[in-house]
Amino acid sequence: MASDTPPIVLTFGLSDPTGGAGLQADLMTLASMGCHGVSVLTGYTVRDSANCDEVTGLDPEVVATQARMLLEDMPIAAFKVGAATRAEVVSAIAEVVADYDDIPLILAPDFTLDDEHVLAADELREAIADLLAPQTTLLVADTAALLALAQPDGDAEAPALDAAISHLLSQGCEYILSTETGTHRLVNTLFSDDGQIRQDMWDRAQQRVMGITDTLGAAIAALLANGQEPAEAVREAQEYLFQATQAAFRPGMGAYLPDRFFWARSSDEDVPLAGGKEPPPGEARH
Repeated sequence: MASDTPPIVLTFGLSDPTGGAGLQADLMTLASMGCHGVSVLTGYTVRDSANCDEVTGLDPEVVATQARMLLEDMPIAAFKVGAATRAEVVSAIAEVVADYDDIPLILAPDFTLDDEHVLAADELREAIADLLAPQTTLLVADTAALLALAQPDGDAEAPALDAAISHLLSQGCEYILSTETGTHRLVNTLFSDDGQIRQDMWDRAQQRVMGITDTLGAAIAALLANGQEPAEAVREAQEYLFQATQAAFRPGMGAYLPDRFFWARSSDEDVPLAGGKEPPPGEARH
């Protein structure tokens, strides 16, 4: 790879025609964070900013073939895996990334697309828990997703959150960023086998914002691809997400979208760049 080539991140996920989430959100985030994003479609949605009418998955072999073509052509610096529609697609992704276990993998699963389209079938959760999570460098998930992955068949009583995190770490996942939304705050806690590494609290946006998890996961992947350590990448990615959501805009009649290029439109009085001198209004506990 030429010295002037930016780090390349390969992202797997659904197409979101609004650009609010999915592959489009990942590619914008990666570009904003100084990376070149390449993408493998796992399926596509028919939706606008308010509603999702259809979710269609792609053939697993097509997913695997596209990923391998990219990997044989370009030096990939990080993987990011978002939403998949079927267990077979997860299995295909897991088989591909297993051949590149030296490349960091960010897993940010999405089990729902609004209330009408649930992607949380037992087989899908089991495939992610059994095949992808053990290969994951950093898992980004809220409480519900962590509990679902720790008890994917749904037959037994759901474990406590601490037990779920311990179980996923014991299966091979290196780091877990647990995200929680309170009434006014976002609380993100990073765990590893050594226990809690850091906890950050942020003011929550008052409006509904699409693509929060995808944006955070892609930002972390970009920072790892640029050589940062996981804990530092998590800190800086949260700053980026905070600023993008502070500048969120409403292009249609539904949700707001993060402004992933807020820095290109900011003035001296606006929100600072991630990593700048002025810290965002949050708290950190290490």
